[in-house]
Amino acid sequence: MVTKVGAIYYPDNTTKCERPLFMVPVTAGFPSPAEDYIEGKLDLNRYLIKHPAATFFVRVAGDSMIDAGIHPDDILIVDRSLEPADKKVVIAVIDGELTVKRIRMKKGRVYLMPENDKFKPIEIEKEMNFDIWGVVTNVIHPL
Repeated sequence: MVTKVGAIYYPDNTTKCERPLFMVPVTAGFPSPAEDYIEGKLDLNRYLIKHPAATFFVRVAGDSMIDAGIHPDDILIVDRSLEPADKKVVIAVIDGELTVKRIRMKKGRVYLMPENDKFKPIEIEKEMNFDIWGVVTNVIHPL
């Protein structure tokens, strides 16, 4: 299955999600009381969204980007204000279909590269209706 965009969402910047931020590394050894190490509060909107007016979320459908850590049902944070550059993961539209791929630019040619050996790169041809909607900045998925 090709990795496509399953749904598009916009951030709700009117909400705050401030949670305690611990500044001490977490070890896998003997636990220690955590209250002494609270540094402050962290708002995930401020941490994950650098350009609120240019940011949107997409839900992933498919597994062509699995080796990049992008799994089916993950939510991607996409920033339209960032310049798509070689080796960046982008949300692209090809002939009316949204997809997530790593962009590669070689010798004046543009390719959308999957991150799964089961899939082939897509070379962008002049006759294709092609546009880049934004650069993926973060991936949210459960463990």
